Amino acid sequence: MNADGKGFWCSRGKSFANAGRGVALVWRSQRNAKLHFIATILVVVAGCGFQVTAMEWVILVLAMGLVWSAEAFNTALEVLADAVSLDPHPLIGQAKDIAAGAVLMAALTAAIVGVLVFWPYCLAFLR
Repeated sequence: MNADGKGFWCSRGKSFANAGRGVALVWRSQRNAKLHFIATILVVVAGCGFQVTAMEWVILVLAMGLVWSAEAFNTALEVLADAVSLDPHPLIGQAKDIAAGAVLMAALTAAIVGVLVFWPYCLAFLR
């Protein structure tokens, strides 16, 4: 038993439930999550269609995970900042802008990864 009197597996189940609720909150509250989802589907379809290698899948999945994680961290920071103060504050605004910039950097990185992985396949397809 853990210090809180619950078993290990019960505690893990609760942790996964909390994490799942967080993912659902990102999905419901962030319109960009819908764009990330569409991009994820397109990458998976293209990867299957072009039959990318296992290493290319690893790189693509890491790039997609980077974007999704950045979006989740950005959402968490926005929620926390709004809990601190709904009134405009220059430092809170800067923090939100920086977090949004991190999502942009992750998305641009993922786009570059996508071009590097899929470009040779696209060229071969067009020939």
